[in-house]
Amino acid sequence: MSKYTETVLKGSPDGIVQTTSKLADKLTGHQVHVKVTHCGLCFTDHHFAKADMVLGHEPVGVVEELGPDCKKLKKGDVVGWGYLHNACGECQYCWSGKEVLCTDRQMYGYCDKEFGGFGTGAILKEDFLYKIPEGLDAADAAVLQCAGATVFSALYNNNVRPSDRVGIVGIGGLGHLALQFANKMGCHVAAFSTSESKKEEAMSFGAHEFVVTKVPEGEQFKVEQPFDFIISTVSGQLDWEQYYKVLKRGGSIITAGVSEDPVVKLPYGSILANEQKFVGTLVASRHVQTLMLEFAARHKIKAAKEMLDMNKENLEKAFERLEKNDVRYRFVLTNTLEKARKCEL
Repeated sequence: MSKYTETVLKGSPDGIVQTTSKLADKLTGHQVHVKVTHCGLCFTDHHFAKADMVLGHEPVGVVEELGPDCKKLKKGDVVGWGYLHNACGECQYCWSGKEVLCTDRQMYGYCDKEFGGFGTGAILKEDFLYKIPEGLDAADAAVLQCAGATVFSALYNNNVRPSDRVGIVGIGGLGHLALQFANKMGCHVAAFSTSESKKEEAMSFGAHEFVVTKVPEGEQFKVEQPFDFIISTVSGQLDWEQYYKVLKRGGSIITAGVSEDPVVKLPYGSILANEQKFVGTLVASRHVQTLMLEFAARHKIKAAKEMLDMNKENLEKAFERLEKNDVRYRFVLTNTLEKARKCEL
């Protein structure tokens, strides 16, 4: 048996499979062996649920062993990793600190398919592991590896300032974190939702204003004042014209929700005449990810989460509930596979 063999939960066309994964016989270079303690479930995992790969890209764990060239981490450190696993380090994007755009980026779902978070452990490159700050709970830190990184990056990379008015569309897994981050940055924050049902929760997450977007056909929803930034965290397409009408001149709509549908009916005339923008955002580069974790620890940003034991049955049920939007607002699975693995051994 390989020295680094882990129990893992993989996707398949027939559902979740619990199996073993042989990672390596020895650690080389800057490789780090991490024993997973927690892993969050992101809707993006749904896109890979039928692929032959270890699932999960919001893990946190403890450094178990380090390769001979590691210098930054030590055994026992609590670390996490996210969507980005590696980058070339030589292209213009890497040199400018934007390795998430690297022309040879290695990301979850497309590389390292044995190194997902739903398992007893994984081997990652030291430079792409993030030490969890003191005071930040491991379960909360897990959710931040993707969801937190995505919304913080949307704010940070677009130079959102404390004086800005920021609208957050969707009060879900991404949205409830975006409200907290924008509030702690000092912005005036508005939550956009289709009904009043989440108003109380949205205000508790940091919204100063609540906007109901479902209005009779032909009518425009109302806001107190136009916004500098509107961040969409939903996966579906919006009535973009409605949102551009409440966006300031020179303002930006930033889309963070994953959708396979083409963008339709952008109000080109408004975008042109008012110098407005439509911007995409994708997780975070390493520097921004580190800043995000420090910011979350300092401001006590926490995910609204439901905890489950990590096993095949719970992951399958979590996927089913996630598809039905039946979670407030993230699932985090605690690693109980290690106990099962030791019993098997």
